[in-house]
Amino acid sequence: MGGVSTADRAERVPKQDRSRATRQRLLEAAVSCLAEHGWAGSTVSVVAERAGVSRGAAQHHFPTREDLFTAAVEYVAEERSTALRALFPEGAAGDRHAVVAALVDLYTGPLFRAALHLWVAASNEEQLRPRVTELESRVGRETHRIAVDLLAADESLPGVRETVQGLLDMARGLGLANLLTDDAARRERVVAQWAGLLEETLG
Repeated sequence: MGGVSTADRAERVPKQDRSRATRQRLLEAAVSCLAEHGWAGSTVSVVAERAGVSRGAAQHHFPTREDLFTAAVEYVAEERSTALRALFPEGAAGDRHAVVAALVDLYTGPLFRAALHLWVAASNEEQLRPRVTELESRVGRETHRIAVDLLAADESLPGVRETVQGLLDMARGLGLANLLTDDAARRERVVAQWAGLLEETLG
């Protein structure tokens, strides 16, 4: 008779766990490499070595370099979105300064630096461009939804949607400025100014 033995099931579960752990290590290593070395310096071999797995194992999970890096940035973007929501489990309409600061932080860490390298590469790589464009659009929509929820913004009112989008565009600009120099002091002043503007606009 057919069927799967208890021993087979016991072996399969750890194997699945190991596979998930390997995939996660590869994704995290890919983002770190992209943030530190840029597209040109981030090969599958470099990422595999950093993750502590063989190149063959890396290609088993991600057959192409484009698969690996778009999946990596998407993975960390989702992790950051989850973390951002977790900062304010009860909502945060009463502390808009904290929300603005948290949103700005999304654009000043290694994820943004990695994503920027991916965008630059996509501008020159025909195979990469549509995937990065679609990814950026999806991540952008999710970040906008999170911002609207956390700010308790009513987008049915005139100008509110544009104000929220302007906040995210501003945060991206601060992230770009932070790539070259530590812009923390000016960033704090801009965050305070935007928090005040949001209080006036959103009520």
